[in-house]
Amino acid sequence: MAAPRSFLATQTKRALVRRVRAVFNDQARGEKPVPRSDEAFYPRDSVIWRVHGDVTTMMVGGVSALLLQMLHPAVLAGVWDHSNFRTDMLGRLRRTARFIAQTTFGARDQAEAAIETVKEVHRHVRGTLPDGTPYRADDPHLLAWVHVTEATSFLDAWQRYGARRLAPTEEDAYFADFARIAEALGTTPVPRSRIEAEHLIAAMRPELAAGERTHEVARIVLGQKPDRIGAMPVQALTFQAAVDLLPGWAKAMHGLSGSGLASPLIDTGTMGIARTLRWAFRD
Repeated sequence: MAAPRSFLATQTKRALVRRVRAVFNDQARGEKPVPRSDEAFYPRDSVIWRVHGDVTTMMVGGVSALLLQMLHPAVLAGVWDHSNFRTDMLGRLRRTARFIAQTTFGARDQAEAAIETVKEVHRHVRGTLPDGTPYRADDPHLLAWVHVTEATSFLDAWQRYGARRLAPTEEDAYFADFARIAEALGTTPVPRSRIEAEHLIAAMRPELAAGERTHEVARIVLGQKPDRIGAMPVQALTFQAAVDLLPGWAKAMHGLSGSGLASPLIDTGTMGIARTLRWAFRD
C-alpha cells in the first residue's frame, strides 16, 4: 500500500500547488511563478526569503496590510480614483504579490525592472481629496505608510502562523532587508527595525480616518467570493485571520469584529492551512 499512498500524496501536492499558482498568477496573461534566483537582492537563507516565501502567512498579512493602508485618506484616494479595484480586487492583490516575489526572489535585473515599473505608475497617480487636499502616489510619506503596513502585517502573520517564530534580532533583520525595496521606490522614512516600525505607525495614526469609502473597500476585499465553492472555507478562515491580525484601533475604525471566543479555532484552522501548503510546496 505504500506506493498507492505515495502516488496519492504526490497528486494531492501537485493539485494544491497548481491551485495556488492559479490564484497568484494571471494565466490568461501568461504569467508564471517568479523563478527563484541566486542573483536576487537577498541570499536564499535570508529572513525575508523565509517570510515572503510562505503562502498562507503572506495571504493573511497581505489582506491585513490592505485594510490598514485604506485607513489613510490619501492612499485610499489613489486606489479609489485610479484603479479598477471594484471589479478586479483579485488583480490588485495579484500585482502586489507578484511585485513582492520579483523583488524578493527574482534576479536583480528583474527586481530592478519591477521597481521602475511601479515608480512609473506612481508618477501618474495624483489627484485631490474630497476636502481639496492634493495627493500623489509617489509622495515619500504616503509610500512610508504603504511600506510599514506591509512589513508589519507580513511579519506579524508569520509570527502567528509561520513555521518557527522569529527572534527579535531576526525581526529587525527582516525590516532591514525590506527597507532596501522601500528606499528604491523613494520611500522616507523607512523603518529598519521593529521599534522603528512601531514608532512610525504611531506617528502616522493622527492622519488616519475611516468613512464610507473606507468601509466600501473593506466590504469589497472581505466579500470576495472564490471561483470554487470548495475554496470558501479556506478563504473565510484566512480573511478572518487577517481581520484578527489588525490592531484593535484599526478594527474599531473599520467597524470590524475579531473572532472573539472563536479565535482559537481560527488560529488552529489557519495554522492547519499553512502547514498543508508548506507540505505541498516543500519540493
